[in-house]
Amino acid sequence: MPYPKRLINEGEGVALDLRPHWWFFSKHILTGTPLLIALVLITRINDDDVKDVLVYAFGGAAVLWAIWLLVKFLEWSRTYFVVTDQRVIFRTGILTRHGVEIPLERINNINFHQGIWERVIGAGDLEVQSAGEQGTSQFSDVRHPDGVQQEIYRQMEGDAKRDAGRGADAIGKAVADAMEKAGGGRGASIPEQIEALGKLHKDGTITDAEFEKKKAELLDKM
Repeated sequence: MPYPKRLINEGEGVALDLRPHWWFFSKHILTGTPLLIALVLITRINDDDVKDVLVYAFGGAAVLWAIWLLVKFLEWSRTYFVVTDQRVIFRTGILTRHGVEIPLERINNINFHQGIWERVIGAGDLEVQSAGEQGTSQFSDVRHPDGVQQEIYRQMEGDAKRDAGRGADAIGKAVADAMEKAGGGRGASIPEQIEALGKLHKDGTITDAEFEKKKAELLDKM
């Protein structure tokens, strides 16, 4: 079942939508090994009365194990690790829920760890270090954590470029508005616009770099 769309922000794109690696569930299946051994031993008992008692005990234990296994399966199916173009999301739990959300701009570093067996099956642990109160978040049984690490870095790079673009647009609009007020709007000649731009630079409204860039753009139009 995919991550609910109602929990995704408007305009937010999902890059990865993962459930825990199947090894998460397999580890719990392996806990039934003692029950299998017990069943083999019970079949070797010759005393029918003792055997009947043990069979009933085994049946009860098997039912409890099956119920516990069902709970773990539901927990697996309700655990989400999602990477979007804005944040990393982790949610888990059946009746009670636990969630972690890390904005991409707050992530400082990402590490992963895989043992030999985990490398064979394509599972591992992911560690996301972020600024603020969250600190370091650990995620276990992540599918191909090295690939997830690279995808998060790609999304972080894209998010940084979008922020830079938005910042440049905002600065450009602010400069244009300020020039309009200073008398160097679109209706003014290029020398007049450069003069108005110089006033903005002198007043500290724009930086040296912004002044030189805008001045060069105006001179190119002459």
